[in-house]
Amino acid sequence: MPGSVPPQPPAAIDATASSAAAVSGPAHLLRVTLLMAGSCLPVLGAVLIAPVLPRMQDHFGSVPGAKALVPLALTVPALALALLAPFAGVIVDRVGRKRLLVVATVLYALFGTAPLWLDSLGGIIASRALVGVAEAAIMTCCTTLIGDYYSGHQRVRYLALQTMCASASATVFFVLGGAAGSAGWRVPFWVYAVSLVLAPLMATALPNPAARAADVETPAEAEARRSFPWRQLAGICALTFFGAMVFYTVPVEMSYLLDDLGVENPGSIGLATAIASAATVGGAVTFARLKRAPGPMLPVVLAVCAVGFGMMFLADSAPLLVIGAVVNCVGTGMLLPALLTSAMSRLAFEDRGRGTGLWTAAFFGGAFVCPLVLLAGESAVGSLAGAVGVLGLAAALVAAGLWAARRRVGAVDPRPLPEQWA
Repeated sequence: MPGSVPPQPPAAIDATASSAAAVSGPAHLLRVTLLMAGSCLPVLGAVLIAPVLPRMQDHFGSVPGAKALVPLALTVPALALALLAPFAGVIVDRVGRKRLLVVATVLYALFGTAPLWLDSLGGIIASRALVGVAEAAIMTCCTTLIGDYYSGHQRVRYLALQTMCASASATVFFVLGGAAGSAGWRVPFWVYAVSLVLAPLMATALPNPAARAADVETPAEAEARRSFPWRQLAGICALTFFGAMVFYTVPVEMSYLLDDLGVENPGSIGLATAIASAATVGGAVTFARLKRAPGPMLPVVLAVCAVGFGMMFLADSAPLLVIGAVVNCVGTGMLLPALLTSAMSRLAFEDRGRGTGLWTAAFFGGAFVCPLVLLAGESAVGSLAGAVGVLGLAAALVAAGLWAARRRVGAVDPRPLPEQWA
């Protein structure tokens, strides 16, 4: 099988894995830092140029269809990432995680800075689509490497840290894009060159992963499995698609919900969004500290998200809306690492890249359709708050369905995690 590791004695595999995962001190810190920085690059692509879109609109005002085309410069990378992440996952398993990550990180800088020299709006949008291609590879590689290097609760902790870093970086990149954009709409594109610093560090500091003993299949297991675990992954990917809509509702719609309540001051809106973002980080920290398996927690986490949406639906003032958003974001901060950890637990080493690519596609696909679904919901029920309430009801129903399913198969286990998760 392409990308598989040659058979090794279990002792040798365990030694390899142990040395890869147990690195401590500066080397370990650098490895984690690089993986987190790489995971933030798709976030940079999603928000960095948002503050300069009006200036881009003015610059290309004479271009036919510019009003519709300029916003595509912001959203097309996410669409490309969602469409191409599964293919990136296949390539990850075939050519290796580290090699693809280094190449994609270099290409990210080349495609990301291209608008500095391009004068065609069509060319800029094409370069942004290529940024999404690089992001698909980077996100898939970084997440797969976390799964390769770590296991048990250590894996949960770093996947939660990935969520924290992505949530916190969104606010930082938005502010950075606005500050750089004051010098001209092209200036923020220079920030993409930061990946040229990351690429050589990744090439030297990240070890090539090896399969752990638990990841290596016996001949009997390989014969029994034969193919990629589509059925095992389909459910978690479908849940992830829905979870992404839950995750992105507050970041995308908070300003509109506040505006509907009469809050129009950008500073107040920014403060409210920052408070919600901090709650997402808090949720991820909480999830990492609970030391419980992710599967049984998913119904509880979705229920927390649903309660937050319900509070936002009922809110008749800005403070109540913010409280509801905080409750929801605590839930979403726990939801993302729970979904990702659940997906990882279903994947053998040989399938981890492809499986991570499918999970990434499901997540960013849900993120892309989130505003469209809420727009349709607003048209159907008459208000954005009502659409949020309907999404909260859907989250509650999904949580109830998951809880009932786990009860049915006797899978609910409130005890602390086994030793390997502690």
